Amino acid sequence: MKLRTCALALGMLAAISAYADTPARRHTFAVEGDHFALDGKPFVIRAGELHYARVPRAYWRARMKMAKALGLNTITTYVFWNLHERQPGQWDFSGDLDIAAFVKMAQEEGLYVVLRPGPYICSEWDFGGYPAWLLKTPGLRVRSLDPRFMQAGGNYLKHVGEQLASLTVSRGGPIIMVQVENEYGSFGNDHDYMAAVKQQVIDAGFDAQFFHADGPGRSLFDGGGLPGLPGVLNFTGGPKDADEAFKWFATYSPGAPRMVGEYWAGWFDHWGEKHHTTDPANEAAFIDWLLARDISFNLYMFNGGTSFGYTAGANYAKDPPYQPDTTSYDYDAPVDEAGRVTPKFQLLRDAIAKHLPAGETLPAIPDNPAMIAIPRFELSESVSLLSALPTLAKPVASEYPKTMEELGQDFGYVLYRHRMDKSQTAALDVGEARDRVTVMADGKPLATLYRGASQHKTAPLALAQGQTLDLLVENMGRINFGAKLVDERKGLVRGVEFGDDELSKWQMYSLPLRDLSGLKFGKANPAPGPMFWRGHFALPKVGDTFIDMRGWNHGQVWVNGHHLGRYWKVGPQQSLYLPGVWLHPGKNEIIVLDDEPGTIRSVQGVADPVLGTH
Repeated sequence: MKLRTCALALGMLAAISAYADTPARRHTFAVEGDHFALDGKPFVIRAGELHYARVPRAYWRARMKMAKALGLNTITTYVFWNLHERQPGQWDFSGDLDIAAFVKMAQEEGLYVVLRPGPYICSEWDFGGYPAWLLKTPGLRVRSLDPRFMQAGGNYLKHVGEQLASLTVSRGGPIIMVQVENEYGSFGNDHDYMAAVKQQVIDAGFDAQFFHADGPGRSLFDGGGLPGLPGVLNFTGGPKDADEAFKWFATYSPGAPRMVGEYWAGWFDHWGEKHHTTDPANEAAFIDWLLARDISFNLYMFNGGTSFGYTAGANYAKDPPYQPDTTSYDYDAPVDEAGRVTPKFQLLRDAIAKHLPAGETLPAIPDNPAMIAIPRFELSESVSLLSALPTLAKPVASEYPKTMEELGQDFGYVLYRHRMDKSQTAALDVGEARDRVTVMADGKPLATLYRGASQHKTAPLALAQGQTLDLLVENMGRINFGAKLVDERKGLVRGVEFGDDELSKWQMYSLPLRDLSGLKFGKANPAPGPMFWRGHFALPKVGDTFIDMRGWNHGQVWVNGHHLGRYWKVGPQQSLYLPGVWLHPGKNEIIVLDDEPGTIRSVQGVADPVLGTH
C-alpha cells in the first residue's frame, strides 16, 4: 500500500511538472472584414468592465466567476498609472496592484481580457489616472505632444508592458485587444499625438489587436481615430439608440467590425446630487438587440466597485463649476459594490443566454458573499487635527502659498498657516481654492468655502494682530474629463487676500494622512475644528458590511488602517463599503476624521448600502 501510494504521488508530481513546462496555447485574434476572429473563426466579445483597483484582490476571482455566470467571455480593465507610480520612478505592481496576477486569474477562469492602459483613462478616477506629480512641472501639458509628458507616459507604458506584454493571446495569454488612449475625440483632434501614443504601446512590447473608443459622431471619431485603427462606440440607451448608432457607423466605417466599447449599464454619482439608477429591462433589450446581430459589447460597469481612499475624480459644468464624485462606484451595475447579484443581473443573463453559441452553457450563479451587521458603538477617543500637526507633518515655509503638487503631495489636505501682523476687519478671499476650505483663527472655525458652490470669499472677519490664521484645504478629487483636467492643481492655486492686502509668509503642512499610527488619542473631548475620533468594535466572525455615517458631517474613515474613503452629509451616499477581508475576528479599530464636527459620535455596520439619501 505504501509503495502504491508513493508511486501515485510520484506520478502526480510528474504530471504537474509536465503541465508546468508546457507552454500556454497561443491564439490569433484580429479583425477580419466585418467581424473579430479568434483563431480564424468569428468571435463575439461579451465583455464586462471590472477594475482591479476598485476591488480587493481577495475578491477578484469571485467577481470573475460572477462574470462567467452572467454569460460574459471577456473582462475589460483600465490600468491606473497614478497608483503604480505615485512618485516618479517609484513603481508598485504588488498586492492589490498586481495587474499581471489579475490578468492571469481571468485566464484561469476562462475569460479573455481587453486591456485599456491609457495613459489617460477617465473612469471617474482622480485626474483621469494621471499621477499628480506631472503637475509639479510648470507648463507641462498632459494629453499632448509636450515632450516632458510623452517621455513620462512612454516610460509608464514601458513598465505596463513589462508586466503584461507577454500575456497577449499571441503569446499564450488572455489579452485579445489593447486600447490606444481613451475617448480622445471628446478632448482633442491631434492625430500626431494619437499616433505617438499608439507607437508607445507598440514599443512597450504589446502584440495585439489595437483599437480606439469614442462616442458615436463624426467629430468624435475624426478626432480620436487613426487610419487602420478600428473604432468602437461608447454610449447608452435602448435598441432604438443602438440602431441609430450603428446605422451611422455603417456609413462612417463600412465593413468594419461592430462593438459597443462601453455600454453604460448604469451611471455614477456626484456629491449633492441624486443616486443614479437605470432601467434593467431596457438594458436587457439592448443586449438582446446587439447579440441578435452578432455585435460585440462591453458592459460598463459589470461590477462598479469602490473608489477607495482619495481616488474618486470629478467633473465640472457651468453650474456647478465643480462636481466631485462619490466614494462609491456602485454604478447601479449588475453586480453591486459588495459583489452581490441584482435584478439587473438576472435580466441580462437571460438575454445573453438566448444567443450562446452551440454547445456553450452558463454556469450556475455563485452564492452572494455573506454580509454582516455591526451593532452601533461609540467612538470614545479623540484628538484635534491642529494639536496633532507636529505628529502628522513638518511645516514648509514660503513667502506665498504653494499648491499641493508643488509640495510633492498627491492626495489629502494641506493646512496653510499665517500669523496676522496687524489687526483688521475685512473679507478673506482664497481665490479658486481647490476644493474645500475650513477657515480657522486660533483654532476656532470661522467659515467653510466650497469650490462647487463658487464660494471663495468670507463675510468680513475681525482678525487681531498675532492671531494664527489656518486654512485647511481638502483635495476632493481632480477633474478627470474635459479641457479643465490639464490644469487641475490642488490647494491654494493663487494668493490669499484679506481686504486690500495679499497675505505673505506662510507655513504649509502636507497632510496626505496615509499613516495615522502616531496619533495620540485621549478620552473623547469635543473641541471646535477638525477632529479625529477613534473607536473599537469586536466581531465573532468577519464579513462585508457598510459603515453607516448618517449623522456625521464631512470627512474620512479608516478601518484597521485601510482608508475607506470620504463621507458627506449632502449625500446621496451615506455609507462606506467595508470589505470583510479588512476585518479581524475579535478587536477592530475605526478612525474618523470629521472636519465639521457635529454631535453624533457613534457608527454601525449595515448589510446594505445607503446610497439615495440627502
